[in-house]
Amino acid sequence: MRAERKQPEYGSDLVVDLMKAFDIEYAAFNPGATFRGIHDSIVNYGGNYKPEVIFCCHEEISVALAHGYAKAKGRPMVAIVHNIVGLQHASMAIFNAWIDRVPIMVLGGTGPMNTTRRRPRIDWIHTALVQGNQVRDYVKWDDQPYNLASVPESFIRGYRIATTEPMAPVYINYDADIQEDRIGEAIELPDISRFAPPASMQANPDALRRAADLLVNAKSPLIIADYLGRNPKTVRALVELAELLAIPVVDKGNRFNFPNAHPLDVTDGARELLQKADVILALDVADLYGSLTTVSKQTRACEYVIGPSTKLIHISMNDMLVRSWAGDCQVLQALDVPISADTSVAVPELIRLCRELMGSDGKRKAAMEARLKEFGDKHKSRRAKWLADAQAKASQKEISTAFLAYELGEVIKKEDWVLVNGSSNGWARRLWDWSKPSQYLGTSGGAGVGYGMSAAIGAALAHMGSGKLCVDIQADGDLLMTSSALWTAAKHKIPLLVVMHNNQSFYNSEEHGIEVAKFRKRPVENAGIGTHVSEPVVDFAQVARGFGVHAEGPIARPSEVQPAIERALKVVKEKKLPALVDVVCEPR
Repeated sequence: MRAERKQPEYGSDLVVDLMKAFDIEYAAFNPGATFRGIHDSIVNYGGNYKPEVIFCCHEEISVALAHGYAKAKGRPMVAIVHNIVGLQHASMAIFNAWIDRVPIMVLGGTGPMNTTRRRPRIDWIHTALVQGNQVRDYVKWDDQPYNLASVPESFIRGYRIATTEPMAPVYINYDADIQEDRIGEAIELPDISRFAPPASMQANPDALRRAADLLVNAKSPLIIADYLGRNPKTVRALVELAELLAIPVVDKGNRFNFPNAHPLDVTDGARELLQKADVILALDVADLYGSLTTVSKQTRACEYVIGPSTKLIHISMNDMLVRSWAGDCQVLQALDVPISADTSVAVPELIRLCRELMGSDGKRKAAMEARLKEFGDKHKSRRAKWLADAQAKASQKEISTAFLAYELGEVIKKEDWVLVNGSSNGWARRLWDWSKPSQYLGTSGGAGVGYGMSAAIGAALAHMGSGKLCVDIQADGDLLMTSSALWTAAKHKIPLLVVMHNNQSFYNSEEHGIEVAKFRKRPVENAGIGTHVSEPVVDFAQVARGFGVHAEGPIARPSEVQPAIERALKVVKEKKLPALVDVVCEPR
């Protein structure tokens, strides 16, 4: 029998009722006075259940945690930030979620807009007009309800906008008076089922038929997929399309788009195929120009890898969400068949059209079977070489990234695992069996340092109780930005296996330094100045233990890697707690 809903007494109680109506499981925040009303309503009026408080030590952690949760769960989580200062802390993580096209509900509080009710100094310096201006260029929508009666529509609209493709964060700010004043007249919540996001957008039929005709008649077609895997069922559709036409697939990695063990996976080594391709089908590719070109690390000059006659098809909704503040729209790539559509509905229809056009042409099918066999043989050879290379690293004095990925894969291969962050420089994809949609959550989108640990915790939170093992291959520089996220994992007993890819450097910057020095004919040895995390080195195991997380390391010998990971895995599985292993690796 359904429990009768409590009657809200204060404005913030109404906000909690809305969160409950949308089945929001968690609200992550670092406590702040401007949302003290919502805080009280969550823990007292709402009973700290749907939403439950996830206590974070920094707003960037709160938002990144919600980011990871949304990618793993497929629906929004709430992060709450404290007025101007909290929103400034959170802004990097909000930008990351914007670039990654992830739906997050970011809620905020502000001092009273009624200046006669402001406390001296603090309410004045913590109140903006209008607070949403601070993040407006990288949220999909922001709002600050004028009065309590406006709160339900604002929240419902925000949720709908965030979860309508292309998805992205929204920000809603609540005046302290709206939160803390008693409710006068009763405010009824509408039937939220009538405010669901619109149905997915299908492709133009003529454009889709033209795309199907090009693909069916292509001699050397290629597929490039990027954000397609945000909808897991579309991964299976992509496999079906690739197998139907024997088209090799490049997975750009912003989501899990294509199984790595499939014979048509050509993610590593696509350059030759790009050069030969006569038709390329791009699916939700954020930077198509970058996928078709090569760039000099020294001069930044780009040149096309594809030929001038290559036909380009792109199915995406990129044009539906463009801002001028940041250049995430990328280079404007010329296309032969541009299609605005949700790939989750467009790809199945494309498959139907391709089947129709192929008919029972035996000669065409035989050619495709031969192409499938050719790619299968090459794929098998590549995988065997990668495995041999990784295993050979066991005899080295230092631990390589390939060997780290291999040893971790050996420990977890019988588990129902999800790689929630990191990839050991791509070696996890080369060596492990990535077969299930959502088995890898993808990169951070905005590439902002500090995302990894918090997002991994959010993803592990989303999978709690599912029986899945969440694994984070954690970069050292990234963790230094938001190390207190470890405390949140310990506080809320979130099971997560963290294996440090600790190269004791902000190595991306070090690589840039090396390239610049080479080009200018200067000493490359100095690239480590200002990039190496050394003298002193960071003892990440000690840091983790200080936050209450089981940890060991630093592990510096190849023979020590697997036993240490096995011990940490035992903690995660048996005690349902986070555990960290600090592994010191070569840079690459």
